[in-house]
Amino acid sequence: MPEKITLPDIPALCVNARKAAMMNTDGEIKLIPHDQAKMLVHNKPVLVCHSPFTRGKLGMTGAQDNFFAFDVLELFAFTHPTAFAVPTPAGLCKALGLSVPESFEDFPLALLDITRALLCDLQQDILKDKADPIKISSAMGMRGKGWAWTPFVFSALGQVYDEDELIGTRTAMNVWRKLPEWAEEAPAPPPSHFGVSTIEAEERLQQLIGHDAEQRLEQREFTAHIAHAFEPPTAEDQAPHVVLAEAGTGVGKTLGYLAPASVWAEKNQGTVWLSTYTKNLQRQIDQELDRLYPDPEIKNVNVAMRKGRENYLCLLNLEESAAGVETTRNPNHAIAAGIMARWAAATKDGDLTGADFPGWLPGLLGFENTSGLSDRRGECVYSACDHYSRCFIEHSQRKAARARIVVANHALVMINAALGNGHNGAALPTRYVFDEGHHLFSAADSAFAAHLSAQETRDLRRWILGAEGGKRTRARGLKRRLEDLIAGDHEAEQVLEDILYHAQCLTSQGWTRRFKDGEVSGSCEQFLNLVYKQVYARAEGRDGPYSLETPTHPVEGALLEKATLLHSALGDLLKPVKKMSDLLLKKLAQDSGEMNSDTRRRLDAMASALEHRGEMTIKAWMMMLENLNSPPRGLRPHPPASGGDSGGEFVDWFTVERIDGRAVDVGYYRHHVDPMKPFASALAPTVQGMAVTSATLRDGSPDAEQNWQAARIRSGAEYLTSHPLEQAFNSPFDYPERTKVFIVNDVNKADLAQVAGAYRALFMASGGGALGLFTAISRLRAVHGKISAELEDAGLPLYSQHVDEIDAGTLVDIFRDDIHACLLGTDAVRDGVDVPGESLRLIVFDRVPWPRPDILHKARREAFGGRQYDEMLTRLKLKQAFGRLVRRAGDKGVFVMLDSMLPSRLHGAFPEGVEIVKTGLSDICNQIKEFLT
Repeated sequence: MPEKITLPDIPALCVNARKAAMMNTDGEIKLIPHDQAKMLVHNKPVLVCHSPFTRGKLGMTGAQDNFFAFDVLELFAFTHPTAFAVPTPAGLCKALGLSVPESFEDFPLALLDITRALLCDLQQDILKDKADPIKISSAMGMRGKGWAWTPFVFSALGQVYDEDELIGTRTAMNVWRKLPEWAEEAPAPPPSHFGVSTIEAEERLQQLIGHDAEQRLEQREFTAHIAHAFEPPTAEDQAPHVVLAEAGTGVGKTLGYLAPASVWAEKNQGTVWLSTYTKNLQRQIDQELDRLYPDPEIKNVNVAMRKGRENYLCLLNLEESAAGVETTRNPNHAIAAGIMARWAAATKDGDLTGADFPGWLPGLLGFENTSGLSDRRGECVYSACDHYSRCFIEHSQRKAARARIVVANHALVMINAALGNGHNGAALPTRYVFDEGHHLFSAADSAFAAHLSAQETRDLRRWILGAEGGKRTRARGLKRRLEDLIAGDHEAEQVLEDILYHAQCLTSQGWTRRFKDGEVSGSCEQFLNLVYKQVYARAEGRDGPYSLETPTHPVEGALLEKATLLHSALGDLLKPVKKMSDLLLKKLAQDSGEMNSDTRRRLDAMASALEHRGEMTIKAWMMMLENLNSPPRGLRPHPPASGGDSGGEFVDWFTVERIDGRAVDVGYYRHHVDPMKPFASALAPTVQGMAVTSATLRDGSPDAEQNWQAARIRSGAEYLTSHPLEQAFNSPFDYPERTKVFIVNDVNKADLAQVAGAYRALFMASGGGALGLFTAISRLRAVHGKISAELEDAGLPLYSQHVDEIDAGTLVDIFRDDIHACLLGTDAVRDGVDVPGESLRLIVFDRVPWPRPDILHKARREAFGGRQYDEMLTRLKLKQAFGRLVRRAGDKGVFVMLDSMLPSRLHGAFPEGVEIVKTGLSDICNQIKEFLT
């Protein structure tokens, strides 16, 4: 018989932009100002939903603002660790099957209903055998000083919480012992080379959409076009088959490329990698694969999701976090450890960016003890780890090595290609489909750049030396990872000592304080400190909040001297790093079968890691430092066409990264002018077929050839083949009928009061469902502060990136969940929005999103056509934003540009036939009301 549920006898509180709704312990609900609510809850327990958001709205962000929250989100994450829920009272009610509150005043009462439902659900807990809620919540309770919910969890499960009972937190949270182990298998044989005919691809497409469904012409043609990427290689032409396919929204491109990809994988017993940029699309592909493999067990064998190591929970980190609860004084550490232990027992794959991980959890409990439990710094000890046989990362890699379809992301594909990394002996894939292909350029730009910065050098030092100064952290140094592998090998042991000694030249923790105090230590800090000073001496906007940058030349004499010393120090470090890599590979070569597979794999992994950090990091830094001795471009007899300080291939600059005026990094940066060159070079040795698709491959230029040239540049196709197959497939949606585009001609974009007034009027005209996009964070914050209260009063809740204490992905989830909500954001929100239906019916841009004229853009502008390059990037941004409006056939939407200076040559960003009207704000508001009614 279920136990009686006991609820906390405390007030319940919800907040919006202007007011707080508070229900006292007698059940009386009042709407009160924030200041009054802040005073009432100071130093007292209160029931809330999302305590960081609530604290932010009340202005309780200081150390003196004691705020003791019973947060229903923590209880939800504990009870249903892998369930999706929008982190609002309404969202939790929907997730739990409760009645959704109709008004803001009803929210506090809903919090009690949510609490009761969650405690009832714990009584039927399906994780009890894997992750005992009593033991884990007891550890989270910290003997009465930790998790507020612990006594109520005990009560719901028929027990009484004893604050004096001692409990070993590592033992209480040892969920890792009951996780499944992977089994070793022989490497898969290489695939054969049979092609995919148009008929085969179309038959598979019909199977996927259902034989009774009417097939769309655009989708069928798209499928046939993608099939060319799976043709067999030919002796006459060594180039891979490259297919570029722009597919408008609604074509059905996901199933369109899954059809030929799955046929090829089955015919050839091979693997096709489907690469995306956003996790939203990864989830969509995963759902669509249910059509191909309706049996979950068969799907589990044939489909794998792959991401970088930094995306997966490290069980050793989790164990150390659990053990640390016994000595911590921070309740958030204990709460996070318990919730993460429950999640580890429930998750299907340990993916911290996947569909079953609550995206709002790091914002709730802090990054370090949630998402930060991944192997973010390459500190894995592989088979020396007690959890190796249950490791989520090892599971993922082994599964991907034998899967038919691997769903990955652009970053991982590029890193694997650059390093030549397969998985556990498996060869690199020969066939790729890159969806969201318009992001390939920026993904390559990140993957193939080199940053000689304080953070990067500090991370390398930590990777080599581990934790320093007696500070207790999870950092595991090179000595711990290598010592058992080289035990008894005196030469290798001496080389390891040399690495540890020479790594002292790198930046250490606390560099910002030492820069401020003028007490820098080591050649790296000395160099970067002078970079910092040179940037501040030369950059404009020193007194502002934004990051600063300057060209590298002319170089001050003292800085050049320190660069020479650092180059020498890095060279001294590189020699033993390379030597150690060679010694480990020599051990592998000389093995006569005495080593077990795990030891061989560790040796190979460590040799690769050392080679990567030696060749791709330290050596790259040394080459950059050598460039400081080169004359500046303007003094060269024949300056290169690309515009970079380093010549035609690269552009170099100094930068101080700042957040709200506070320096968070300083460094010397190098990027490829065209990052698609190294991308293509890395892929070329193994790729035989590649399809690149997106709704925005072409930029919408009036010049048809320039349109496809933009696609070739951004995809790298021109470096892989001289004859890519190119075709565009128009959206089946009736954009002229379902959408409108307006340009406001009577609002001064430089006057933020006018801009804010325009946003307020437009959002009210649409009745919510509005997304406001900004080109600068400062403008976003200013507008939010001016309009949030009035919109709330009108029943239109306003959420904002860079204002609310919630991550961008969760803000989009909240926005999607409420058709009256409005959202303000920047590029990250624009790229991550997939909101079909009424929830998104208006997009407003504050001004034309011209590229930021920084040093890197200047070099690329010169290399890629000057003004045409600027216009291409701007059209692509407008095109991508407009594409968010109509996601399904029945959607309607309005796009508004508040900048009257939008040139007509950018109008190609919008679909053909859509009327573009330039008129006054009042007229636009009236037309929006009429159109959306």
